[in-house]
Amino acid sequence: MKLAKFDSLVSLSRLRLVQFLMGVLFLYLLFISFEIPLVFKTTSAGFYTDALPRPLFVESEEDFTDKSAPARPTDDPELFRLAGSRTPPRRMWEYKEVSGLLFNESSFDSYDSKDEFSVLHKTARHAFVVGKKLWDDLQSPQNKSDSEPERQNQKQNRTGSCPESISLSGSEFVNRSRVLVIPCGLTLGSHITVIGMPHWAHAEYDPKIAILKEGDESVMVTQFMMELQGLKTVEGEDPPRILHFNPRLKGDWSGKPVIEQNTCYRMQWGTALRCEGWTSRADEETVDGQVKCEKWIRDDENGSEESKATWWLKRLIGRKNKVALDWPYPFAEGRLFVLTLSAGLEGYHVNVDGRHVTSFPYRTGFVLEDATGLSLKGDLDVHSVFAAALPTSHPSFAPQKHLERLSKWKAPPLPEGDVELFIGVLSAGNHFAERMAVRKSWVQHKLIKSSKVVARFFVALNGRKDINVELKKEAEYFGDIVVVPYMDNYDLVVLKTVAICEYGWLQNTL
Repeated sequence: MKLAKFDSLVSLSRLRLVQFLMGVLFLYLLFISFEIPLVFKTTSAGFYTDALPRPLFVESEEDFTDKSAPARPTDDPELFRLAGSRTPPRRMWEYKEVSGLLFNESSFDSYDSKDEFSVLHKTARHAFVVGKKLWDDLQSPQNKSDSEPERQNQKQNRTGSCPESISLSGSEFVNRSRVLVIPCGLTLGSHITVIGMPHWAHAEYDPKIAILKEGDESVMVTQFMMELQGLKTVEGEDPPRILHFNPRLKGDWSGKPVIEQNTCYRMQWGTALRCEGWTSRADEETVDGQVKCEKWIRDDENGSEESKATWWLKRLIGRKNKVALDWPYPFAEGRLFVLTLSAGLEGYHVNVDGRHVTSFPYRTGFVLEDATGLSLKGDLDVHSVFAAALPTSHPSFAPQKHLERLSKWKAPPLPEGDVELFIGVLSAGNHFAERMAVRKSWVQHKLIKSSKVVARFFVALNGRKDINVELKKEAEYFGDIVVVPYMDNYDLVVLKTVAICEYGWLQNTL
């Protein structure tokens, strides 16, 4: 009797729940029915009506194969045209190669000077002030008349400042803040030799590479860092570490002596390559035929006894009398070493005391010419540094070697109608090779060549005048660069994103 009454109550509650849900659904549909006309009305009268009058997809291949954009004229137009020009071949905004992004100081007067946003505002204000001066200097008639002789003088000076070899004693190296400046970077076959001696281990109470064991107050550490740095790659921030070579004699978290290698760009570290005493796997890629990590005798193995046993075993079974010797860790406290860093075809190679130790493959984004400084820091006494087989010509005084000035790489003119997609590419002023690579790759897509899709580089001004001069020439020739008028700064990269939106909005309003 009780069970039947319980079942009836459950069925009644379920029925009420279903009725409640159906009521909620009815109210939701009623609300949507009132909202849909309002949404369509707002959309039809809104800003985006003219932005996408056609579907965002292409119906067939014929839509863009037979309708390619007209080619640019042979004679290049000026960077700027007056609004009253008689025969504009394209839309007027297309000739506005400088972004209309401006800094409104009055908008930030109410902010507290101690607020964290005010620091960003001050940085942006300074960048815009300096950028305006740089651009006005480029536009001045005196700069145009003196630019060619100045470039010739710069070329001669830079060519003369590219020594084939550099040698510093230990005291000279220390007096130069423990940095060897390589004016023209490295090239294939360049090598740097360092003679030094690691310090004896010292106690660290706040170790960075080890973990204190329970009950211990300190750990014994000795390590040093050798870095190839791009001193001229960026300005106003830490230079990128093109190669970070870090022997850790004592104090590593593994408890063993290791060598760690890596790269770092804009404070972002890559994936570390750790050599811990084991040779690289047989199936792992090599660097110019060399393994990435050589084997050395670890503390937990008896290498000499193993080598002797292997030698006698091979003698007994009649194999060749050849033994692969295992060497100890290449660095020792209080012992001199001779380290040679060489630039190969596929990566950097490190030899210590005549034996190959590690090889580090080149990573995307860095070239040999960017390595303009060698830094040695840590627990190390440097006796001498010697660099040889260096390039004798400056790599950056002629960016035109990266630019192929052919008409097929020029940006096509905009169509009279709207475009289906606008792509803004963030770029730095001195990235001539990177922009050229983009022009020769996906920018050659049929949709871009037919002007259904438009791509533009958004570039801020560089602190170096010669780079800005070449950037202006590049913008005039290829017609695909929009200069954002502020001094380039990584913390202000969002301004380029805002400039992309402003540029796209301007296109839709004209």
